[in-house]
Amino acid sequence: MNKTGADVGAHLAEVAPERRRRDAQTLTDMLRDLTGREPELWSGGIVGFGSCHYRYPTGNEGDSPIVAFAPRKTATTVYLLDGVGAHEDALAGLGPHKTGAGCLYLSDLDKVDLDVLEGIVAASWRGIVEGDADYAEITPTG
Repeated sequence: MNKTGADVGAHLAEVAPERRRRDAQTLTDMLRDLTGREPELWSGGIVGFGSCHYRYPTGNEGDSPIVAFAPRKTATTVYLLDGVGAHEDALAGLGPHKTGAGCLYLSDLDKVDLDVLEGIVAASWRGIVEGDADYAEITPTG
């Protein structure tokens, strides 16, 4: 995955429907406050905060934001580099969501507990930044 250098604000201004645009702004504000980093646009329309290089035991490696989200048509996807399994207990109190291996799919932020979401993302961020990842070699780069 690569940073595009494109303007995040311009990208988010084009997000539709309106609910996704609203959710994207809420997440941008939350993640900026939580990470102390400015958002950057990555390939695929992903809004990321911080960056790292990862290498899995399989040999697969690449670059990625440390925490990120993407406003998609059917749901906002929140990317958790440490996987959703690391947050199983907290997810029980989140509210309506779906999951993938490393993704949370949120159809409406108004229906989830934002404090729980912030706690999940904060734990993921800390785990990567503090080097607690035991499933891959992850080196923060920015």
